Amino acid sequence: MMTSTTLAIGTSAGTLAVTACAALLTGVLATYTLLHHQQVFAWLQKVRHNDQASAELDNPDQWLADLYKAQCRLTQKPCCIEDFEDIAQITNMIKGVVDHTGAIRPDLTKIIERVEEYLATALPELPSSAVPPPEHRSRLARAMKQESARIELARAVVAGQHQITLLRRG
Repeated sequence: MMTSTTLAIGTSAGTLAVTACAALLTGVLATYTLLHHQQVFAWLQKVRHNDQASAELDNPDQWLADLYKAQCRLTQKPCCIEDFEDIAQITNMIKGVVDHTGAIRPDLTKIIERVEEYLATALPELPSSAVPPPEHRSRLARAMKQESARIELARAVVAGQHQITLLRRG
């Protein structure tokens, strides 16, 4: 007579095989889940880093928008130093953060240089009496230089805004 024997732990070979397969499948799923969570964690860190970088760019971006509006108000208008108050104030705010901006530092530095060139073109106050023709020509030439400097400033501001947009996109 032949009798079947069970394992010492009281199970048959089929039950042991199913248990081993289930344990192997659980291990594979656990490994896959761990790898997936690592990818999600890395993605979250990237998103957090991008959000922090974007928040650091908020103030300079707003200041550049304000600077663009301020210089647009002075388009094709000969300006004296008093007309440049808004531009000078915004530039001082940009100067205060230029050393802490990292990726856009060269653009902000270029904008500051363009603003200083533009401010240097301020015309003297008009005299109350009639302006003689040679002085009138001189003022006209300075006004054209001023407009040219304003255009260069506008280009630099737009380039800085474009750089900020590229940095925000990642």
